[in-house]
Amino acid sequence: MAFGKSRIEAFSDGVIAIIITIMVLEMKVPHGESFASLKPLMPVLLSYVLSFIYVGIYWNNHHHMFHIVKSVNGAILWANLHLLFWLSLIPFVTGWVGENHFTQLPVACYGFILAMNGLAYTILEKALIRHNGKNSVIANVLGRDWKAKSSVIIYAAAIGLSWLSPVISFVLYGVVAALWFIPDKRIENKLTREAPENKE
Repeated sequence: MAFGKSRIEAFSDGVIAIIITIMVLEMKVPHGESFASLKPLMPVLLSYVLSFIYVGIYWNNHHHMFHIVKSVNGAILWANLHLLFWLSLIPFVTGWVGENHFTQLPVACYGFILAMNGLAYTILEKALIRHNGKNSVIANVLGRDWKAKSSVIIYAAAIGLSWLSPVISFVLYGVVAALWFIPDKRIENKLTREAPENKE
């Protein structure tokens, strides 16, 4: 059975907005009016910035992906909730990393949550392709995803390195974010090519 996609998009947008709100509310106001009073908060700020970028990346790519599908089903609804579950844990690990100034276990757990978000997104992507068919736009556009495979390798390396150098691990998390920062060009290129045809 197929359903319209508008409610799942609206619900996802609302949850992601709340996640960002929770993250910013976790940031404490410094006790002081000088730049020196901001120094102890730098780890919190850095973890917030990276997490904000990650949440923004997922929202961006989620928006692009759902733009090219026509309908959803029950499996997709659950796959989307699965993704939102792992996204909702980002504020927790963000605060944990920041408050403990990038120590080993919090940084490793941060990477684990990011990796699970990546896995959940891949499951959602596969569910959309399965529902819309092998000849659908999303199946033709996405296909093999080298960025997803590269991300898994980098996450695994970063989690392992967190016990030796949490700072290097955090930098690697930033590398993955840089890979995904620009929304999937394959989708945008497909929409650009179809635009003139639609006008005709």
